[in-house]
Amino acid sequence: MKKLRLILGDQLNSEHSWFSETDENTIYCLFEMRQETDYVTHHIQKIVGFFAAMRNFAAELKNKKHTVVYFHINDTINTQNLTKNLSLLIKENNIHTFEYLSPDEYRLDKQLKDFCSALNIESNVFSTEHFYTERDDLKTFFKGKKQFLMEHFYRDMRKKHQILMVDKQPEGGTWNYDKSNRNKWKGDTLIPQEISFDNDVEKIIAAIEKAGVKSIGNIHPKYFEYPISREQSLEQLDYFCEHLLVHFGDYQDAMHTDKIYLYHSRISFAMNTKMVSPKEIIAKVLKKYREQEDDIHISQVEGFIRQILGWREYMRGMYWMLMPDYKKENFLENTNKLPAFFWTGKTKMNCLKNAINNSLDNGYAHHIQRLMITGNFTLLTQIHPDEIDAWYLGIYVDAVEWVQLPNTRGMSQFADGGKIATKPYVSSGSYIGKMSNYCDACVYKKTKKFEDNACPFNTLYWNFLDEKKEKLANNFRMKMMYSLLNKMSSEDRLKIKEKANHIINNLDEY
Repeated sequence: MKKLRLILGDQLNSEHSWFSETDENTIYCLFEMRQETDYVTHHIQKIVGFFAAMRNFAAELKNKKHTVVYFHINDTINTQNLTKNLSLLIKENNIHTFEYLSPDEYRLDKQLKDFCSALNIESNVFSTEHFYTERDDLKTFFKGKKQFLMEHFYRDMRKKHQILMVDKQPEGGTWNYDKSNRNKWKGDTLIPQEISFDNDVEKIIAAIEKAGVKSIGNIHPKYFEYPISREQSLEQLDYFCEHLLVHFGDYQDAMHTDKIYLYHSRISFAMNTKMVSPKEIIAKVLKKYREQEDDIHISQVEGFIRQILGWREYMRGMYWMLMPDYKKENFLENTNKLPAFFWTGKTKMNCLKNAINNSLDNGYAHHIQRLMITGNFTLLTQIHPDEIDAWYLGIYVDAVEWVQLPNTRGMSQFADGGKIATKPYVSSGSYIGKMSNYCDACVYKKTKKFEDNACPFNTLYWNFLDEKKEKLANNFRMKMMYSLLNKMSSEDRLKIKEKANHIINNLDEY
């Protein structure tokens, strides 16, 4: 009785129970497909990273004597469609049972459910054995509640898994050290050189070009620096714990023109492909902290763990609680188009130029660059959430929809009206100046409002509040800013509107 098991590109968990023993009647299959390369325009490093990791994973399974069928992007047998490829293998190999791991993306989940419902053979679905939570846990946790606060969920997770806890109280006496995680990096600490694996991906790039896959961004064919195997993923984790954890929390919100990564781990691609698990990462971080408690403050560790145990698990739960309607949310009724410079990096605004070019060059930006630079700008200029989703999902190496969509449409763009964020995350140029050195060499001045060289964020910020006041004025976290807006003279408000309208109608001139 032959069995076919599907492994998707973000399910590369070699520690999964599926692989604990070999069975000559079980075939594992992985596919490189145009279905997955083409649904948005992806960064070339994202496509290469997934293909390289998938190929390494397939080779690892073969080395462990598992039977593996792997379709490369240009194989003539490859239909470039998930269910057509599966149907082909089921027929050719006289398969009696089809099994797959539960997808983390709604689109693929529906495709496989529909496929299995039409099969005339047995089918089964299994857990990926990756997350702390089950897919629908947040539906139960927030049942009957009007607000879905991450902090409540995070504290519950800390208690449930006894992480940074002393009895029933948070270690250190504080649940959240977020206020300690907002320092500007001024060159006063040494940032070690980031780890790089220099993977040779020349053949994969050539295959992608031959297939005619459209992509964005830049790549070096022989120095692909992200981990593409479990071994490299663990090496990346070890490097973070040894060299970067000591100051991670201090500068996790900081931005700098000379330092792309600062103290960030860059472990998200490895984690989102499941080459390494959140439990492994947190265990390693806690082990390092216990070994060096005199040198590593708890705020560094809590700030990191909050992102994984709290925010990552929360975003996944919210995704499954709110889909599929969540993908259509546009509470603020924004309709504008994304400016062309988001694809080229050619803008005079220094913060956006740095954040976008880093994204194009490295497929990377940390959470504050995504939230308070590119996300802040697109919200202030009232870009349609669909446009922003497609850009974020495509441009980042670690972007998969279950984590990208709620972060973008909820946290960044407030398109859900407050299901995830309690207020829109918008700011003027002053915040950017506070957290970075971007403003120092910018042609625009963060201290000016109406002049030709005034920072566009300043005018856009007050115009946004004015434009959206019917939807936002009653938000309890926005009352102070609306109080300030209401005190402005009618002359200044008119200047703001005129200047903001010019910016929004001529975005690629700025």
